[in-house]
Amino acid sequence: MPDINIPNQFDVLVVGAGAAGLYTSLCLPESLQIGLITKETVTLSASDWAQGGIAAAVDAEDSPKLHIEDTLKAGVGLCDIAAVEFLAEQAPHCIQSLVNLGVAFDRHDNHLALTLEAAHSRPRVLHAADTTGREVTTTLTDQVLRRQNIQVIQQALALSLWIEPQTGQCLGTSLFYQGKITWIRAGAVILATGGGGQVFAQTTNPAVSTGDGVAIAWRAGAILRDLEFVQFHPTALSKPGRFLISEAVRGEGAHLVDDTGRRFAFDYHPAGELAPRDVVSRAIFSHLQKTATDPATANVWLDMRPIPPEKIRHRFPNIIAVCQHWGIDVFTQPIPVSPAAHYWMGGILTDVMNCTNIPGLYAIGETASTGVHGANRLASNSLLECIVFGAQMASVNPEKLRISQQEFSENIETINFSPSPTVWENQQLKLAEIRQKLPRVVWQSAGICREESSLKNAITQISSWQQEFTALPLTQLLLKLQPTQSVNFPQPQIEKELRLWAETRNLLDVGELILKSAAFRKESRGGHYRLDYPQTDPDWQVHTLVRNQQWWVDIEEGRT
Repeated sequence: MPDINIPNQFDVLVVGAGAAGLYTSLCLPESLQIGLITKETVTLSASDWAQGGIAAAVDAEDSPKLHIEDTLKAGVGLCDIAAVEFLAEQAPHCIQSLVNLGVAFDRHDNHLALTLEAAHSRPRVLHAADTTGREVTTTLTDQVLRRQNIQVIQQALALSLWIEPQTGQCLGTSLFYQGKITWIRAGAVILATGGGGQVFAQTTNPAVSTGDGVAIAWRAGAILRDLEFVQFHPTALSKPGRFLISEAVRGEGAHLVDDTGRRFAFDYHPAGELAPRDVVSRAIFSHLQKTATDPATANVWLDMRPIPPEKIRHRFPNIIAVCQHWGIDVFTQPIPVSPAAHYWMGGILTDVMNCTNIPGLYAIGETASTGVHGANRLASNSLLECIVFGAQMASVNPEKLRISQQEFSENIETINFSPSPTVWENQQLKLAEIRQKLPRVVWQSAGICREESSLKNAITQISSWQQEFTALPLTQLLLKLQPTQSVNFPQPQIEKELRLWAETRNLLDVGELILKSAAFRKESRGGHYRLDYPQTDPDWQVHTLVRNQQWWVDIEEGRT
């Protein structure tokens, strides 16, 4: 899609074009003018990379009740019951809506094909081979591009929220687009920017997953919840890019083995390689600590040979192709795998209608904390959450979202930012250095296993980087930018440089938030494991909340 001139206001701005942003845009009333912002293209998101599928109790031998029980069990006492019930009960209806839109799930005879994934008591995961996310997002993108009321704004960066000082209302965002920063007004802003896996050195997330929505909302005063809970996927291909080998592979019968060929996962849990993800990830981590010369670079093996070859060809063509690219024949060789950061259970605190504590600001998908995942997400509930909660926006009164006709000053001051080449080059070198080192520090200190001393050292290091970042000329300018000001960048190809600045800023913030949240929760639960507090503590069956730099716990009832 070519560059376009965009209006300076919309009824609704949706930031992020994964499954959550796309489906939400389709569910919003067609009487509203919607701007859909994506910093890449509408075909590149973490949703697009989702292989395993989408969970829903659509089989006669399954039920939402069983889906609820499995989700609560995986969440280790921190799921919000009402949110989980809503998710599971709405799931079959939302699957039907996707089918109606044209999503081509695999079928067995005339029925939707279902597979089993870890911690599910029934086969309930719908799929489209091993590229379910791509099938869903491609179909949704096609529908979005047909809608006259949706304007897609590609390769655009939302930098900050426009908050009205007197009322605290969210009035829009600042946006970098086509070499210029401007302010875009909106009746409502919906953040659907996905997770923040790029804050870790090892992650299955694409490069766009830099925690943008969470960081932008936090800086505007939003309440965040449970940021310490990060799910580490146990089976990422041990090659550059950390391609995810879907949990569905183990669901279909693949074995996890060590260098001797032994299925070691049963040493750590009776369910072996089908135990919850955090258990399997720690099993691999612990086994490598005991057996490997260099555990940081070592791997175990995922053996697909127990699966019939014809089923492998039918279910996992993309995995076959990627492994072939790396010279691995899955029909005759095991796949080298090790854990990597995969999904962020925490996020911006929302209710069942996606509202945050900031009027006019909503959050959906991995960016949000709805309470459905608790301390550990059940496999294939993530795409489902995007669809179920995105559908909620259809029931919001359009007048609540429509932009008001309130007059705002049109006297915009334009600032031309043109530092000397030397200043600009030094700034970019500093940003590149932080961007390279930060994920390593967070991975080493807040990865699969954590402890107080390494968390505190990492917090100190990030604080130092924050100071260096704040002193940069571009930071000094943009931190003071007002909605009555815009910025022009005369330099050619500024997009790459400004994106590095914005993503580094967001990663510094989410890195600090994850580290401090992990230090705050003094127990082990779900995706959060403390070597110095290895037990799950009943007194910590509470959500952790943060606003600005204040952490506290939520002691309300309603979790199980």
